[in-house]
Amino acid sequence: MQYRDVSLTKLSDTMWEIPRTGGMLVPGLIFASEAMMPDILRDEAVRQVMNVAYLPGILKYSIGMPDIHWGYGFPIGGVAAMDVDEGVISPGGVGYDINCGVRLLRSDLTAEWLRPRLPELVAALHHEVPSGVGSTGFVRLSGPDEEKVLGEGSRWAASAGFGTDEDVAHTESAGKFPGADPDAVSMVAKKRGREQLGTLGSGNHFLEVDEVPEIFDEEAASAYGLFRGQAVVLIHSGSRGLGYQVCDDYLLTMAEYMRKNRIELPDRQLACAHIRSPEGERYLSALAAAANFAFTNRQLLAHQARETFLRVFKMGPNDLGMRLVYDVGHNNAKFEEYEIDGRRKKVLVHRKGATRAFPPGHPEIPEPYRRAGQPVFIPGEMGNASYVLAGVPGAMRLSFGSTCHGAGRRMSRTQAKASVRGKSITQEMERRGVLVACASQKTLAEEIPEAYKDVSAVVDVVHAAGIAKKVARLKPIAVVKG
Repeated sequence: MQYRDVSLTKLSDTMWEIPRTGGMLVPGLIFASEAMMPDILRDEAVRQVMNVAYLPGILKYSIGMPDIHWGYGFPIGGVAAMDVDEGVISPGGVGYDINCGVRLLRSDLTAEWLRPRLPELVAALHHEVPSGVGSTGFVRLSGPDEEKVLGEGSRWAASAGFGTDEDVAHTESAGKFPGADPDAVSMVAKKRGREQLGTLGSGNHFLEVDEVPEIFDEEAASAYGLFRGQAVVLIHSGSRGLGYQVCDDYLLTMAEYMRKNRIELPDRQLACAHIRSPEGERYLSALAAAANFAFTNRQLLAHQARETFLRVFKMGPNDLGMRLVYDVGHNNAKFEEYEIDGRRKKVLVHRKGATRAFPPGHPEIPEPYRRAGQPVFIPGEMGNASYVLAGVPGAMRLSFGSTCHGAGRRMSRTQAKASVRGKSITQEMERRGVLVACASQKTLAEEIPEAYKDVSAVVDVVHAAGIAKKVARLKPIAVVKG
């Protein structure tokens, strides 16, 4: 397989190696089927995988997932692990929406029971769950409360009555990144976040009511509380304007650091600083604070969804049975340990549009899921499917405990809007059996199903590659978008 003047080596039916060329310190590795490769090779994301391999201290591979597409600096769907002593931290390897992620709520309701009641539910969710550009949340944070959110994450939400201890326990890192320092977050970022807590935002963020039509792994599904015909809720959102501003602020800091330290890279969007430098450590403290904001944001969204179900259906919590399965981010950088060259080594893993996928037995997995493996959620486009997977041991060997995070775009937002001019997306989705409520028709046009890759093909690759295993398929029946 050829990319410009570089020949890729096929390692297996699901893995392709990009050889070291130029200043690459390690090879590139792309997880994809042969059928996916022509589209991937037409995208600038392959060049970005190669550029990431220039970063000081990178270990083993610069990795691209099957949902890979062009992003800022790193490709979306990019993974890179850095030596903590010699390596760097790059905001472009985390993304603007720090700790954007997905949480799944299970319920005791069936989709069959829910379907005739969907119009009322969707209208209520659209009203009660703030979404869209400039939306404001139902919680108005004081300055001291925002500091607590940045420092404590989901624990603040639970202490304020917007969650339970179980919610906290079933969130990645127990809903709190270590090392968070609110003082590392600028006043501009804090101001942007103060009124946005508990909001979906716009773009590809959503709250989705799904049916579980198919189970692939009965044991894991049972551990997660999933069954065929069940109604579940999937939420996708992140750190909103606060995280965006943190990224913007520190890109300037990193650019200055590179100039002073004469670090040269093929793309200025890969601006970085050494992990152990004051600049690197301060960014990591700000990143952790923004990640805590994102965890809290999704916790408040889940609280609003749960309360809306209870109110609309006039039932008690025990009848609804809505509990958090798990919450996992996909725009992060985390200190973790892996075996490299025969010995355990602490590294910093950048995951940009990639999801953590720890295997059975890992101590960071909540105890109820430890035999099954960490829950992994892969949303697809709103007209097709999403998937629940479980982490497996292969991810620790091949991809630094990581897997893909979604279907991945195949059309730009501009192309998507142009392709549907004059059409009613809402009516088209209703014909597919999906009720849609959206604050912006422009956003809806950007998020048409045709704008995304086939999520089933993407998930089949990570399953076959052995970096996550399929547990259940989810089918959207109602979607609330910003």
